Amino acid sequence: MILYRKAAPLRVRRSAAPAAPFWSATAIAPYAAKRATPVAIDYLTLRATGAADKLEVGVCDDVRDELERIRTIAAPVLIDAAEGAEIVFRRGEDALAYCEEQGLAALYLGSTRGTLPAHANDDATIVIAAWPLELTRLEELFATAKERGLRWGVAVPVLFPVTTELAPLVALADAAYTHGGSFFAAMDVEVEATAKQALAQSLHLDADDDRYATLFHAAVEPVQLATERHIAALAHERGMADFILPPLWEEHSNWNAAVLLTRTASRMIAMELDLDLAGRIARSARAIAELDKPLMRIAESASLSIIGGLDETSAEALTSWIAGEPASFCNFVDEQWRVKRE
Repeated sequence: MILYRKAAPLRVRRSAAPAAPFWSATAIAPYAAKRATPVAIDYLTLRATGAADKLEVGVCDDVRDELERIRTIAAPVLIDAAEGAEIVFRRGEDALAYCEEQGLAALYLGSTRGTLPAHANDDATIVIAAWPLELTRLEELFATAKERGLRWGVAVPVLFPVTTELAPLVALADAAYTHGGSFFAAMDVEVEATAKQALAQSLHLDADDDRYATLFHAAVEPVQLATERHIAALAHERGMADFILPPLWEEHSNWNAAVLLTRTASRMIAMELDLDLAGRIARSARAIAELDKPLMRIAESASLSIIGGLDETSAEALTSWIAGEPASFCNFVDEQWRVKRE
């Protein structure tokens, strides 16, 4: 049983530089972190916890009023409207409407047991979190998104042993592709002990089950990392992006440039590929995100190498990217990242 109560504060997080998986500068959640059972995922902190059968969920009473009190809201904005609370209260939809009125590019996050916004501008990106992994319900959401012409895609929270199973991932990727999803991306989630216990109970795992032993007594990180790379390979095979596309991704903005570099660096770090270079690229990404002058304007009059804190590899990649050419080093890292599990 889930009970809802109003007067909860609007949760807001800000980022000076983009970070996977949502790449947002501002994240907004009009609901409490725990709002699903038996496993609740807080998409702002990327943490999964176990939840009691009876759960009280806080709901922001007046989203618009609280947003108007915030001095500055930087785009892109992530609006966490996941789970069934959005069906009842539509607070995420209120936040999306406010962002559209203010000209703020936004990502609206829904989920399997949630809903899609009744209205979304062409600039908005709709992210459907595939949790819980209920294919029939997800296909209904995919079909609706396609019918309405939304710009949408799928984010898969990687939780062993549910979303690490290969066959359901293939079915999910096929469904996303069939219904016109623009991206199919993995989401790295920290799984707390309470969530592991809830998963074991919901799946009826016995102590002698290999999955139980792996969940509680082994390192699941290698399996989860391999699954993230597998999901990227599935996306690429079907012509979908293998990461969540920020709104207005087609623009050569400073923020999008930082997303490109951050994605490359984070994948290199995960693969332990030239960690020194990965660190330099990550620092370059932050320098670009904090740059006052538009990157395009600099590129029109000078070499990007004049930007302080920008390493040579990043400068070359961004020069190609701005020119509409492949960023060869970033593409190389992406190719190394996309590896299917056997």
